[in-house]
Amino acid sequence: MKLKIRRIIATAVLITMSVTATAGCGKTAGDKPFEPGLDTSVSTSVTVYGNYSNFEALESEFERFNEYYPNVNLSYIYLDGFYNAIGTTLLSNEAPDIYCTFYWMWGDPKCSDIFDAAANLADPETGIDFSCVRQSLLRKTDSGEILMAPVLATSFGMLVNSDLFKKEGLKVPTTWSEFENVCAKFKEAGYASPVMGYVSSGSNSLEYNFAYPSLVNAVSAHPEMQDSFNNLDPAAGELMRSSLEKIKQLADADCVNIEKCVNEIEDNYNAAIMRFYEGDVPMLICSADVASGTKKRETQSESFSASPFEYRFYPVPFDEKGGFVIDTVAMNFSVNKNSPNKDMAIEFMRFLVSTKELGNMASVKRLITTAQNLSLDNIYSSLSDTRKDRIICSTEANINDNAVKQFRYACHHVLVGNMTVDEAIAAYGNLSK
Repeated sequence: MKLKIRRIIATAVLITMSVTATAGCGKTAGDKPFEPGLDTSVSTSVTVYGNYSNFEALESEFERFNEYYPNVNLSYIYLDGFYNAIGTTLLSNEAPDIYCTFYWMWGDPKCSDIFDAAANLADPETGIDFSCVRQSLLRKTDSGEILMAPVLATSFGMLVNSDLFKKEGLKVPTTWSEFENVCAKFKEAGYASPVMGYVSSGSNSLEYNFAYPSLVNAVSAHPEMQDSFNNLDPAAGELMRSSLEKIKQLADADCVNIEKCVNEIEDNYNAAIMRFYEGDVPMLICSADVASGTKKRETQSESFSASPFEYRFYPVPFDEKGGFVIDTVAMNFSVNKNSPNKDMAIEFMRFLVSTKELGNMASVKRLITTAQNLSLDNIYSSLSDTRKDRIICSTEANINDNAVKQFRYACHHVLVGNMTVDEAIAAYGNLSK
């Protein structure tokens, strides 16, 4: 199988980000200065395979690691068709030393080869100390092995054009009634679609980003139904009710002009960001993964360059108690246990899994750190105002990929009016695009 790859060699990256510390904890081993554990004069290479077309945040960590190991050649390789190709690549002569892994792969029989090739990073001999990482983000085998290290976190919410709210004399909503009210006010002021996003049955759609946090809350509140929900038991579809009812309310409140979204936002990343930068969208429902791509696109947008505005990322209100913040992993790294460069690959992971380096990488990528000592880019500062009982780790719900797909289909059909809430719930397990 011929693989299309693009090699990105580490280059000097100097990015200064303004961060706001929003939570803290005591000193951990992950706060201690890094000390090399191998011969610093050794000459070798470490390759990382992933699904990002570019990964400047990782490149910056390569540069920092080279301060300790100047003769180690670190490189990132974008693997075209990553999800279908990585398993085969691990069995080839082009196998990576480190590779990206994701929550949805966990427990999927089709991804067993990916984890069969992964080294146990919890082995004391690796020297990797996971005490600096939020423990709820760690996935472990029944025997306590850690086969993937969480390196970047994400969440769900909405990008808010703060200047438009100021212009119309409105406050960013924190409850559902406030949300409906500001949508009505924006409509009165002439905004055709106060809320926009990528409308689709696919991943990272408006529907999914809007409703998934409430689904995580519902499933985590009913652990006795998690297995049946993941097994697509039609009766477990009832867990979707509160989420789907809110989707219906969103449509009925005329907050979203669906036709406008479909015609003007053709994908869930670049097109969504560039449409937001036109400056007439009060709220763009998306994930932090989308928000992470905003900084570099500011200069690519003629509209934003001509008329820049302030924007922030907020939770989407769900009810009168506010919204939910879902703490979940955007990306994990796994080490190929069969790699001839395994020792240096693990040494790089030991360097990376620290409060300082995880924070640095998250800042450059403009995502959320996986470290205990949570520092947020200013764009995410509002997340720190969320009630503690409304911050939920996605691992508490443990929703598998098949169930997520059924939920996405249900949300889409309800939003566009193809199904009622009851019809979507009754069809759980048999829904299609």
